[in-house]
Amino acid sequence: MNQTKRYLDIVRDIRDMIRQEKIKPGDRIPSERELAETMQVGRSTLREALRSLELLGLIETRRGEGTFLSDHRNHTLVEVLSTFVLQDNQSHKDVWETRLLHEVAAIQSICQNEAASQMKVWDSFRLHLTNDSFQREDFVRELMVLSGNRLSLKIWFLLKQYSGNPYDGTVTSDEIEHMNHILTAIEQQDAETAVREFRAWNEWLQKERIRNGNDS
Repeated sequence: MNQTKRYLDIVRDIRDMIRQEKIKPGDRIPSERELAETMQVGRSTLREALRSLELLGLIETRRGEGTFLSDHRNHTLVEVLSTFVLQDNQSHKDVWETRLLHEVAAIQSICQNEAASQMKVWDSFRLHLTNDSFQREDFVRELMVLSGNRLSLKIWFLLKQYSGNPYDGTVTSDEIEHMNHILTAIEQQDAETAVREFRAWNEWLQKERIRNGNDS
């Protein structure tokens, strides 16, 4: 179970470790190998967690020196957002909708870019849809990365975390049709259809969360 622990859980564990060990801005954090051994997780998943923290500006990797906790001023956005989200249910809804805006913008950007819309990754995703281990989060994160907007990607990591990680888990058979429609529309550079299908998929996910009692 530990080996398959998702990287957002690892992100939280790393943050807990930083607080518990009172690591200060500018201090070096344990190496990738040390963290993997301590947390008993795979190196590739841990690397993704560290990458997300670095994209958020929370840690800084210095070639030949290691990884260090960034200046506390870089944590401002995290603290402001977390405080905002804890206020009420409307705030949770606002975060969900704002996250979706960034995802829709990423899809539109990809559809406007012929090279991005024709990448082999879409065929790869289609093949993986028949695999029981295909992670929803991997799909959406790839959309954000391929959009090429690094600021939007940073904000997305935060919004996803504070909206309860709506993409946790693997794609089910009920979702495959939605996913195939999204992929086909992207390859055809049909932004309107791709966005419509993506929103429909999100609505399905939200209903499933409510049905299963996982909605905040």
